Amino acid sequence: MAHKPEGQQQPRRKGSVFQNGSSTLWIKFSERGIPRRENSHSSDRRVAEKLLQRRLAEVTTVTYIPRENIRVDELIGDLLEEHKVNGRKSTSDVEARWRLHLLPFFTRRRATDVTTDLVRRHISLRLQEGAENATINRELSLLKRAFNLARECTPPKVRIVPYIPMLKESNVRRGFLEWEQRDRLASECTQVGLWMRALFEVGFTYGWRYAELAALHVRQVNLLTGSIRLDPGTTKNDDGREVVMTKPVRELLMQCVHGKGPDDYVFTRDDGRPVRDFRGTWSKVCCAAGLGELVCPECEQAITAEGHCNACSRKWKRSDLKYVGLIFHDLRRTAVRNMVRAGVPERVAMTVSGHKTRSVFDRYHIVSRSDIAEAARKVEASQECDATAQKNSDASTLGQNSGRVAPKTGTARSAASPASLPN
Repeated sequence: MAHKPEGQQQPRRKGSVFQNGSSTLWIKFSERGIPRRENSHSSDRRVAEKLLQRRLAEVTTVTYIPRENIRVDELIGDLLEEHKVNGRKSTSDVEARWRLHLLPFFTRRRATDVTTDLVRRHISLRLQEGAENATINRELSLLKRAFNLARECTPPKVRIVPYIPMLKESNVRRGFLEWEQRDRLASECTQVGLWMRALFEVGFTYGWRYAELAALHVRQVNLLTGSIRLDPGTTKNDDGREVVMTKPVRELLMQCVHGKGPDDYVFTRDDGRPVRDFRGTWSKVCCAAGLGELVCPECEQAITAEGHCNACSRKWKRSDLKYVGLIFHDLRRTAVRNMVRAGVPERVAMTVSGHKTRSVFDRYHIVSRSDIAEAARKVEASQECDATAQKNSDASTLGQNSGRVAPKTGTARSAASPASLPN
């Protein structure tokens, strides 16, 4: 048996094209010593050879994907694992969206079968179910993220990420709290208790999210320096923030933290329980302040005092009614607008409120009707000022033309000129 000379490498295998008893050609190659066979789905030898060369290149660059039967369920499982490992606060939300909306349609489907047409079919079904565009987009974002994670693996679990169309969203922010409304709402919050009054004041002043306030501990409130600190990792974008307390905020938080330990929550109810879900209390104070109302959950029409809806002829319990009106998140955009109105630089306002991108900040900094009216008053005042200045200028010019005119330079002085008169 002949042996190859020492140091001489064995010729690299190039694979082969063969016919496996069918009308189409197959290719054969080796990947990490494992023989691979694949149908070219063509009877043209040039097509099969081109596919073979592509697979050999993928083997060389360690991008070959041997599995064609990977399911969407596995991709979503990897996404959930990535969320849990990184401690993302949206893990439960991802699990719910997959279980309730994506799983019934995509479960047990091969990743290679997910195409743009298939995604559009899913979108049509969700629209028929009455889902909003923004809700569908959040679900599609999870699917897209799962495919991108699979593509970034070594070796990749999918060859390509399908194009996933997104729907147009109408994400215009409308809720605002004017100063006269603020006083009424603050009074109603006081009737509930200290925790509600303080929670409202901090949200109105800094525009912080409810989840950020609910997780605030006593150690994060420094009464000596008069500051509040949000630790990194406790906010939506994981960035830490620190603000200086205003006088009303300082007085309220001083009462909230009195007698508590460093690890206790700042906002607690009268019985000492941390404030978690207060949507019922919020709707109650807003309705009392005239900033919201309870309506029929089906037709969203006003109801009578007895809970009867004249539009759909049904009677509802108070617990079943739907609240429509000011929400706590409206304090966030109100705070942004108030800071900009007060002359706070936009970059500083973004730091205080926790907006990471300018595009999102611009959506919150909305010009209200009162802002437009104030702009009109300023324009009108400016026009009146310009008109008055123009009249004064015209009068001055008329007086100069009807009076004496200084002689031209280089000519003899006029007898009427003051300079020609004797002293």
